[in-house]
Amino acid sequence: MIEVSNLSKDYGNVTAVADISFRADPGQILGFLGPNGAGKTTTMRILTCFLPPSGGTARVAGYDVVEQSMEVRRNIGYLPEQPPLYDDMTVRSYLQFVARIKGLAWERIDSRIDETMERTAVTHYAGTPIGQLSKGYRQRVGLAQALVHDPPVLILDEPTVGLDPKQIIEIRQLIRELGGDRTVILSTHILPEVSMTCDKIVIINNGRIAGEGSPESLMAQLREGEALRALIGGEVQAVEAVLRGIDGVVDITHESGPDGDTERVYTITTKPGTDVRDTVARTIVNRGFGLRELRPLDMSLEDIYLRLTTEEVIAEDA
Repeated sequence: MIEVSNLSKDYGNVTAVADISFRADPGQILGFLGPNGAGKTTTMRILTCFLPPSGGTARVAGYDVVEQSMEVRRNIGYLPEQPPLYDDMTVRSYLQFVARIKGLAWERIDSRIDETMERTAVTHYAGTPIGQLSKGYRQRVGLAQALVHDPPVLILDEPTVGLDPKQIIEIRQLIRELGGDRTVILSTHILPEVSMTCDKIVIINNGRIAGEGSPESLMAQLREGEALRALIGGEVQAVEAVLRGIDGVVDITHESGPDGDTERVYTITTKPGTDVRDTVARTIVNRGFGLRELRPLDMSLEDIYLRLTTEEVIAEDA
């Protein structure tokens, strides 16, 4: 449904997007994740035909963003970071205005507006001037204008910025409901947004793709080995020596435990595909140390994000 191939965008001598490629399949919610200034908004503006690319291609719903821009516009709903709202218009009159601009047939306008307002939960405010709405409901009206012509593709740029926690939960749920029957690209730098909403992640940093896939596949790509968390009581050097002597263990780190000097939290990295839990437990107990906890240590989305964006910066600065 969305295919980006070797896409680039330059502003004079500054490269905002550098040779990126990714795709979003029909019915998929794709999280476009990256730090501020990473190139997310520039990419969104190219996909929505606001900006021409400097190189490469992008196709939305089968149409090229340069050669067939009007067809692309008919097939997308776009919510920019600042919703394009007119404060002096009521919600209904604004959606009527948007529907006409987007070429919706006259006989369909009223039914589509009613359906869209109901789906975005703004029906109660149909006659209210937009300027009187809260931030959360303004955001809902912004979503409504993106949906009113029933597009197969939604492109949402930072849709929950500035909302309170309750509003964020409501907008996330709405976005989740919109997936399945249409393709959604959700641009954000907020990690919970991605983990709670998206099927696939594309991480962009300094204008380049740093990682792509589901959280599970990204973990598999990044993990150099399995990791265990162990809470062990005993003299640190002696415990480390025992752990390093276990076949399959490749690295040990430690930090203070809840009881300070009497125990430590050890992170035990092992060879990929190696399960040493039984051996670690048996060895620690047999050597007379106190084993308080032993469990696998999973890599979080935050770990993935920091690893990819930080390593990219380090590599460029080196």
